Amino acid sequence: MTDTASLIFWTTFTGIISALATGLGAIPVHFVQSGSKLVRAFSSAVAAGMMISASVFSLAQEGIALKAKFPSAPYIVIIGLLCGALFFWLTEKTISDNHIEKTIFAKGFSKKSFLLFIGLFIHSIPEGIAIGVGFATGNFNFGLIMAIAIAVHNIPEGIAISLPLKNEGASTSRCAFLSILTSLPQPIMAAPSALLTWFFEPLLPFGLGFAGGAMIYIVITELIPDALKNGGETLTAWGVMIGLSGMLLITNLLQLIR
Repeated sequence: MTDTASLIFWTTFTGIISALATGLGAIPVHFVQSGSKLVRAFSSAVAAGMMISASVFSLAQEGIALKAKFPSAPYIVIIGLLCGALFFWLTEKTISDNHIEKTIFAKGFSKKSFLLFIGLFIHSIPEGIAIGVGFATGNFNFGLIMAIAIAVHNIPEGIAISLPLKNEGASTSRCAFLSILTSLPQPIMAAPSALLTWFFEPLLPFGLGFAGGAMIYIVITELIPDALKNGGETLTAWGVMIGLSGMLLITNLLQLIR
């Protein structure tokens, strides 16, 4: 196998494994009882905490850390955050103004779940690029550890999207399938990013910021209001704290692995 063929194989293979790992997040959600308003509120709050943590302590932080190679990276991350929020404000407005939600609901999505799906889908694009860039360094172990770290990180992200879906009556298999689908960009982007590192790597600060801004916007406009409405301030606050702390713990443990 040539070096190029080997690079394509390993980036694509690890990207697929990483995407499949997202589906594991549906397993613990299987045991969540979806009928209670309090359970729904707590689930939304925990998912909100996870997404805030992933956006700030993973995506934005990873983008800012690239300043060693790209001095303007912190400022590009900030621009990306604002653009991500703007994109989802326009997306939400388009859905409402054109009554697209009727089509979405017919497919088994609520507006909240639909926006979550898009947010995590976008979030997976820079992660796929990161896998490819990791292998493109020429250090196989570094690329492999990067892919493993993203795969492990995908499991709580699978939980974050599965919780609202489960509360809306989705089956465990549907939660797993849609979770995996949100990570589809990872195997798709990994190989091209490895082969064209010179092009994709400079895009990482903006992409990471954009994904973070998109998810924070969804948290503020969809998840937290839903949690407050159905569970009140105290339950929402503790749910957010548990989700944020849990994701932050995972992120820091992954830093030790790297």
